[in-house]
Amino acid sequence: MSDALPAGPAGPGDSGDSLSPHPYDALLLLSFGGPEGPEDVVPFLENVTRGRGIPRERLEEVGQHYYLFGGVSPINAQNRRLLEALREDLAAAGVALPVYWGNRNWAPYLTDALREITKDGHRRVLVLATSAYASYSGCRQYRENLAESLAALREEGLTPPQVDKLRHYFNHPGFLEPMTDGVLASLAELPAGVRERAHLAFTTHSIPTTAADTSGPPEAHGDGGAYVAEHLDVAGQIVEAVRERTGVTYPWKLVYQSRSGPPHVPWLEPDICDHLEELHGQGVPCAVMVPIGFVSDHMEVLYDLDTEAMAKAEELGLPVRRSATVGADPRFAAGIRELVLERAATERGERPERCALGALGPSHDVCPVGCCPARTPKPAAAGAKESTTA
Repeated sequence: MSDALPAGPAGPGDSGDSLSPHPYDALLLLSFGGPEGPEDVVPFLENVTRGRGIPRERLEEVGQHYYLFGGVSPINAQNRRLLEALREDLAAAGVALPVYWGNRNWAPYLTDALREITKDGHRRVLVLATSAYASYSGCRQYRENLAESLAALREEGLTPPQVDKLRHYFNHPGFLEPMTDGVLASLAELPAGVRERAHLAFTTHSIPTTAADTSGPPEAHGDGGAYVAEHLDVAGQIVEAVRERTGVTYPWKLVYQSRSGPPHVPWLEPDICDHLEELHGQGVPCAVMVPIGFVSDHMEVLYDLDTEAMAKAEELGLPVRRSATVGADPRFAAGIRELVLERAATERGERPERCALGALGPSHDVCPVGCCPARTPKPAAAGAKESTTA
């Protein structure tokens, strides 16, 4: 079940209208997925790690994180709220576009969603992935999943629609403004006497340094690639926005969390818990953890930050708050609508304004050849044509 709404009556969908999504006739929310009960945990982790040869014992160990929360990841419920917010925003703006939902690793599955889209007669689909940044796991892998699902539908005798992917939205105001408000709210919760000496720890998912160095288009490769550059740009934008609101320029650093690879493989550092220890040793009186790498408060936020990192802060006696992710904030939903209409206008040959804050400017619409390459080349949809692309 992909949870779609009907397209509604004709009108704003006609080309030439500033609210027209033409040539797109459907929007697909594509996310990671997560278990929704204890019995789902290990099968879900098997989906995530398929092909890596990870023993079941290790999966059951990792699964303990989920069992602390009743075996339920919050990500599916959060995606349902985001779906509702997107639909409400599109309807209020008069944009006639049905919204579907599919996951990479758990129900509702991507292939099922694309099958329903196909059977509903849609021919051009725009995909919103719940990952704001360039990286293999945050972009290319989603495109590989799309190619796999489209191929599966062709094997069933169906003719699937053309699929495009929405550009990265890390520097769109709809993403940045809610996070800035979250930082301000967290600062207000810190002890008044030390609040203005707080440190901002901007946190994101650690990835292997080799994956970071090759993230983004080829011209961005090296020294953390687009992945690190984009996060640094976001952090700098939030620090400046907070300064404008408070008059204080808070010290900050980009740090990492959720490492899962073998210890001999270099991953991005420092880890958030190590960073909190360093801050404590330097006499920093308090801190805010800002999870800029995550769209919603899913398991890696609830466990790695709210559980592990908070336990470390309590052990150190360091007052720490964790600011909110964008989730289903109406400004985020409105920002996605703006990006949908921008891309639609571009596909019609128009030149719409491409909104982006910071130094990096708007990201590319179509991932170029060599963008976020995998160690083992696989077909990938919604990108520039290459020898291995579906």
